[in-house]
Amino acid sequence: MAEIIGKATIKLERAGQPDKQVEMPILKGTTGPDAIDIRKLYGTADIFTHDPGFISTSSCESSITFIDGDKGILRHRGYDIKDLTENCNYLEVVYLLFYGELPNEKQKADFEHMMTRHTMVHEQLRNLYSGFPRRAHPMAILIGAVSSLSAFYHDSLDINDPKQRETASIRMVAKMPTLTAMAHKYSIGQPFIYPDNSLSFAENFLSMMFAVPAEKYKTSPILARAMDKLLILHADHEQNASTSTVRLASSSQANPFACIGAGISSLWGPAHGGANEAVIEMLKEIGTIDRIPEYIAKAKDKTSGFKLMGFGHRVYKNYDPRAAVIKKYCDEVLEEVGAKNSPMLKMAKELERIALQDEYFVSRKLFPNVDFYSGIIYEAMGIPTQIFTGLFAMARTAGWVAQWQEMYADPDHKIGRPRQVYTGVVERKVQPLGKR
Repeated sequence: MAEIIGKATIKLERAGQPDKQVEMPILKGTTGPDAIDIRKLYGTADIFTHDPGFISTSSCESSITFIDGDKGILRHRGYDIKDLTENCNYLEVVYLLFYGELPNEKQKADFEHMMTRHTMVHEQLRNLYSGFPRRAHPMAILIGAVSSLSAFYHDSLDINDPKQRETASIRMVAKMPTLTAMAHKYSIGQPFIYPDNSLSFAENFLSMMFAVPAEKYKTSPILARAMDKLLILHADHEQNASTSTVRLASSSQANPFACIGAGISSLWGPAHGGANEAVIEMLKEIGTIDRIPEYIAKAKDKTSGFKLMGFGHRVYKNYDPRAAVIKKYCDEVLEEVGAKNSPMLKMAKELERIALQDEYFVSRKLFPNVDFYSGIIYEAMGIPTQIFTGLFAMARTAGWVAQWQEMYADPDHKIGRPRQVYTGVVERKVQPLGKR
């Protein structure tokens, strides 16, 4: 719980009303900025705060993830993202997000066993997929598939039962690779590949993505390791748009599968989870390496409307710590798949070189972010651009579920109900139809 360390005095001077002073508690967490607790502001002073985009608003207390954008820090439960990525696999990080501590050997084995026993999905879900047009975007299919899980798993819908909440949490993380791979396979007209419980989480996903019944598929250890690291880097990121969407949907006591479906919908936007997809689309637009100077000039021209995708970040005003971690896996993947001489990837490397040296980008801290590198890696692996955001959702489900669990364990949680500053017509009467 946050500690009250003082009071903030707010002086209100409003035309036609007497001046008024109100005092609000100042809360301090274990690290990061302090916060003014304004929960009683409306009841006390008949006034709201106005904060479009929630730039300066805390919506909850959380002990899961800490970000310091100015210093380029990202920590889960106190562990630095670089430390976790180098020393843990994805399911260990999922365990950490769920339970607050890294697992010991037995806990890790038990958790992995439990996850693998929930990777299959109900066979009737095939019918849901076949109802979509083949040209449907895989994300549209994935949203429908995840939300529909509540129709199949009635034994994990009681949000007031901690055991059912845990079962739902395990199911969602375990089934997301299966559902994501199925969305991909359906979009390209190939048969679904069932999970293989003898494989690791990342290996199993790659198998379901690329295997076909006609021949044996062998997962590359280098690609599996890179995929596992990308899953860790995307596992949680504090109160971003999709996580806040999950919390807001959950606050109405909606079932957990519907809440994660809402989070995926929010993630789909190009300003959020679709950013790595936008990176590849940008590279396709540039076309050839000799046109990069032209597009760099466009990026510097505010009137051009062109934005360099995959550079800079809303939160990080320094180098994205996730990009610093994944950058070293990029060359490994390109070497493994023989793509180091790919024209598109050559363009990406040249853009990276310019952004790290050009004073315009350096002074504005427009460094390559995790979306830039993940887009390059996914492209090199042969993953279609339109499924990039599905991979993001697959990884982020762990964080969404952990945040969902934490919210329900918080005795102070309430249904989300933001207010507004109304700027429309105050009042008018309906005129008879003939007089309008």
